[in-house]
This record gives sequence, C-alpha cells and structure tokens, in this order.
Amino acid sequence: MRCQWHHCQSMVYNDPIGNKFEKITMDVNCESIVDIAKQAQRKGVKSFVFASSCSVYGFAEEGDRTETSDVNPLTAYAKSKVLAETKLKDIATENFKITCLRFATACGISDRLRLDLVLNDFVAGAITNNKIEILSDGKPWRPLINVRDMALAIDWAMIREQRVPFIIVNAGSNEWNYQVKDLALAVKEVFPSISVSINENAPPDKRSYKVNFDLFKKLAPYHQPQYTLKQTILELKEGLESIRFNDPDFRQSNLIRLNVISELLEKSIVDKNLCFIK
Repeated sequence: MRCQWHHCQSMVYNDPIGNKFEKITMDVNCESIVDIAKQAQRKGVKSFVFASSCSVYGFAEEGDRTETSDVNPLTAYAKSKVLAETKLKDIATENFKITCLRFATACGISDRLRLDLVLNDFVAGAITNNKIEILSDGKPWRPLINVRDMALAIDWAMIREQRVPFIIVNAGSNEWNYQVKDLALAVKEVFPSISVSINENAPPDKRSYKVNFDLFKKLAPYHQPQYTLKQTILELKEGLESIRFNDPDFRQSNLIRLNVISELLEKSIVDKNLCFIK
C-alpha cells in the first residue's frame, strides 16, 4: 500500500494566499500534512510523498541551491514547507519512508487550470492582451517544471528503491532554471507580435534562486522531466485557445486561486478558517 499527499489538493497553495492567510497556511501545509502522515503510518502505509517547494531557498545569489544548502524561506507558504519537512523527518522509519520533493515552480496546461503561475500568466497575457508586463526588473531566477513532469516525479517517489527512511530531493531539471525575462522572451517566440515590457526601475525581487537538480537525476534517471519550455508554452497556447479563452481581466477570474477563495468566503461557503460550512 502506498500513499501520496500532494499540496495542490489543499486550498493554501501560493504566496498571495499564504500572505493573507498565514496561520491557515501553516495549519494546512504543515500541521495537517503531519497529521495525515501519522494516520497513514498507523494504517500500514509504507511510502509517503510530500510535495514541498524550491521556494524554501528564498533569495540565494551565490551558486545553485542543493538539498544541503541553507534554506531562506521568505513567505508564509515557504516557511510552512520548511517546518513540515522538519516534522516529517521525525516520524520516518525503515517501514515508513518519507520523500520530500522540493518542486520547481509549476507550469503547463491542466484540467484544473491556474493562471497565478508565472509562465501560465505570461501565455494568458499574450493571448488576451497581446502583451506581457513584467513588474520586476526581470532578473530573478526561477526553476520551473511542467505539471506532468511533477506527476512523474511523484510516481518515482512512491516506488523509490533507496532504503533511506527520509529524503529531500529537488525535483526539476538544471535546464529549466530561467530568469523571469527569459520566460517572457520565450513566450514572445511563440507569439511574435506581442510586446514585452520590463520595469527596469523596480526594486530587486527578494525571491530569486537557481536550483541544482543533480541528485534527482542520479536517483530517478527514468523519471526525468520530459517537457521542454517551448512544448509547455505551445500546450498552454493550444489549451487556452481550445476553450476560447479571451478574458483580458483574467487576473480577476476564478482561474486565480485567491479569487476563488475570496468568492467562497463572500458566499459563506467556507468560514474564516477556510473550512466548508455544512
């Protein structure tokens, strides 16, 4: 019997949500995860997968971050991931392996599409507004990973052969470390007519980090990312066009997770703790 717990299933997922609901972010992304892990352990589950995040590295100017690098979580979301990793390590045993996958930033088309992700946002802006506006100076580094390749990594983690009870692995590929401006230019290659504007006078973005994925490549040679950046952009383009996506105000739509939660609160479908009201 195997178990995986993917944090995308929770309500509290990214920085804007985490900043607005800091305590709930910790409750959902840490305390609840640990509780689920303990329940799984009692039920005899042998392998538990936690979807962590490369955002735990925060701001790192010197060299690519490895699994042994110091963490520097700058947001409630990142802090919840670090604490969850720490607590999960305490309950891992030879009979209950725990794998923490520090995922690169997600991107790509999916059935439950989100546009509050940097590459997805850029493609949506190219389609609806014929332009990409970068609010930062475009220099921050971000590692990315296609959502399908995230699933591939989870598949490996569930069946990994390493006998180590607890392991943290950066999940992604070295080739997918990009500066934000390079992501915009890659989108422009697919949409040649769009304009790209960069705020050259913006203060430095505090979240900037390159990540080393050598360990993941060594441990999971048959579960390496399959998608290229261009393939991912093309799939986003085709997927959005197939649903006739044409909302120039998409950042105010229900394709942004924070907007969905705000609507649920306004309609009293969830309470202030984001629990569904019966």
